Amino acid sequence: MSADGASEHRSIAPEVLVLLSGGIDSSACVDFYRSLGRAVCALHISYGQGAAVQERQAAARVATHFGVPISFRRLESARPKSIGEVRGRNGFLVLTAVVERPPSVTAIALGIHAGTQYLDCSSAFVGAINETLRLDGKGLELLAPFLTWTKGDVLHYCAERSVPIQLTYSCERGGDTPCGVCLSCTDRRAAHACP
Repeated sequence: MSADGASEHRSIAPEVLVLLSGGIDSSACVDFYRSLGRAVCALHISYGQGAAVQERQAAARVATHFGVPISFRRLESARPKSIGEVRGRNGFLVLTAVVERPPSVTAIALGIHAGTQYLDCSSAFVGAINETLRLDGKGLELLAPFLTWTKGDVLHYCAERSVPIQLTYSCERGGDTPCGVCLSCTDRRAAHACP
């Protein structure tokens, strides 16, 4: 087994699928469930976002670091996605994960946190998705461990746990040089200021 326990996690059928965007929050989510000893796999979905290439590369780096298997799916519509809130995005991602998950997965995890105005980052959203999943009767659930945490709490968690935020990508516009002005870039600056 490797020092980080990667081979142990590879040999066990995954039970938690983390939607891994390649950003800070989803990377912290991978670490969170691995720290609980849960068998984790990851799914990265390209849905037409501006940073699709960079996010995919970051997700691959993070999955390699943690030694978790990752699958990649590309599901794009004809309409370009805007910078900032993409309405319905998390619902789309979760339901895609329901369809694409390995049969051993009993939980889908999302790295959403408190402090945003986005409806699909709320307890109401998580509750509604879980009500829908219960209708299936398969015991599948949506987990959101950071739902009551602020972004600062997530960043402190990353610092305490040495989550490799240098491997992540956090610019909504895409490109080799982050724009520096979008919400994701602002979050990254806050991460560098985090003690």
